[in-house]
Amino acid sequence: MSGVPETVSLRLGFDDTRTKVLLETTEEHRGDLAELSSRFRGASQVGPHIASVELEDLLLQLGVLSTWPRPDGVEWAADLGDMVRSNLEDSATVRARLEDPAAADAVTAADVPDLLGPSWVGRLTEFQRRDIAKLLALQHGANFSVPGAGKTRVALGVYTAEKAQGRVRRLLVICPKSAYESWQFETGECFRPPLRTHVFERSLDQWAEVLIINYERLERSLSALASWLKSAPAMVVLDEAHRMKLGSRGAYGLACLTLGPLARRRLILTGTPAPNGAKDLENLMGFVWPGHGHRAVSAAVSGGDLDHASRVLRPLFTRTTKPELGLPRMEPAVRYVDLPPLHAEIYRALHGGVARDTSHEDLSSLGRTALRLLMAATSPALLLEGATRYEPLAYRLPPLDVPQGDSLYDLLRKLPDYEMSPKHKEAASIVSANAAAGRKTLVWTTFVRSLMTLEQLLSGFSPAVVHGGTPDRDEQLRRFREDPDCRVLISNPATLGEGISLHQVCHDAVYVDRDFMAGRFMQSIDRIHRLGLAPDADPRVTVLAARGTVDEVVHVRLDQKLEFMSKVLDDPAVRQLSDLQEEPSVAGGLDPSDVAALLRHLGSP
Repeated sequence: MSGVPETVSLRLGFDDTRTKVLLETTEEHRGDLAELSSRFRGASQVGPHIASVELEDLLLQLGVLSTWPRPDGVEWAADLGDMVRSNLEDSATVRARLEDPAAADAVTAADVPDLLGPSWVGRLTEFQRRDIAKLLALQHGANFSVPGAGKTRVALGVYTAEKAQGRVRRLLVICPKSAYESWQFETGECFRPPLRTHVFERSLDQWAEVLIINYERLERSLSALASWLKSAPAMVVLDEAHRMKLGSRGAYGLACLTLGPLARRRLILTGTPAPNGAKDLENLMGFVWPGHGHRAVSAAVSGGDLDHASRVLRPLFTRTTKPELGLPRMEPAVRYVDLPPLHAEIYRALHGGVARDTSHEDLSSLGRTALRLLMAATSPALLLEGATRYEPLAYRLPPLDVPQGDSLYDLLRKLPDYEMSPKHKEAASIVSANAAAGRKTLVWTTFVRSLMTLEQLLSGFSPAVVHGGTPDRDEQLRRFREDPDCRVLISNPATLGEGISLHQVCHDAVYVDRDFMAGRFMQSIDRIHRLGLAPDADPRVTVLAARGTVDEVVHVRLDQKLEFMSKVLDDPAVRQLSDLQEEPSVAGGLDPSDVAALLRHLGSP
């Protein structure tokens, strides 16, 4: 028997994930329910009287419900009904903006100071006031400003304006751990008195006005977060929102989509909204505007004209570009190094071996192959003992299985005795030259064993080191910022690529290696090239690449991804990053196109 009262013919409510809607009916209307659910793509029957429909499908096809034979008996769960009504209003706003991009916003930059409330004391640039105004003109929004443009302060401006109007009373911030520092600083810097802010780890401060949590903790904290959001009208911010680019297909995305319907206002922040293509952007916009946002992006990019897509979508997001920040010009450069004879021989042997052993149909196998080749291009010796437990999950590789009697095993063992990695040697040369000139250097390397090797090699410069297992991360960063003897910080983009500002003390970055993740590369560059950089600074970014190796494949693929982002966001400054200049030497998330490029490399001699 159905649990629906006889006076109700159809009841609609969220399932536990709030990414699907359950349609429940009575015995009398079992056949009507089957017919109704068949009109929704991907609907499924979960019981004799219950069907499940994706939330996005329902929102896109609300008209289908008009075919229900007993419309007077339809009952909506309160939270779902509120979301549907809000979504209909949002869809009308989005549609109007897309149809008339030139229409004036209801809020202007000049209005912003009067909207922020009496407790706001933060200084705002002209472009930050403009971005706040545009976001306030939308019920929900997206800020795709470049990294380092002050998106945290813009988000807090939107929040306090909404709070002053009585629409929200608390703020949930979902961000990487590396962004905690920025949010804690800004909530103290922009408000008097400072907002009560709490980082959710083992316990939850029910009285906190701003609750901060990282993406990794989301899934196991959903129940507590849902209760917190329901207890008062709230705004939810996804900082570095590209972390949930997989949408409901990923753990982070599913958790965010579960919490989204509980927010009065949703805002996403990321400088890299489409690091691997249009699908990333669709999933992000699907969080902001379920149903319509996903459809709007899909329609805009379906013709393949990204310049057109950028013009069409621009009313839906705000974006401050690099030129608007007024930063000193930066000319990234790639330095190619040649592998010494023994290193080159080992790389060729490994290349042939992994090419034979890699399953071209198995993405995880291809991913491991790409990472091993990246290691080998830096130093094949990194492969023999595998990665440490401190490395990010994506880079935990078992040791390369080379029999001890094999000639390759002997070569790997003997390599460090005969030849230093040319990229490590080049990095050390750059750090030394910078130190002599009184400049500090940020050295990036993907693999922790490479990082540890560099720590020993650069010991004379009192290096600070930060990786996933660093117990005194804050102390290491403090030492790099404040200790004049600490001339170098060594880290990996997976750990420190987001949320940290180092531009006050460091203007030089060196990449010992890079993976295929364009968004991570862009984020890491902006640790030293961001708002607040002194006008007379001379920021320099150097990428090291070994000729004839997978480094060249990565270089080409990152160029192509950055070109895509520059077109879809209509931002020539992004395109500049992909225009790395070659200069003479002085001393892994794969998408389908990455896979194709890697397979071509594996097939080459």
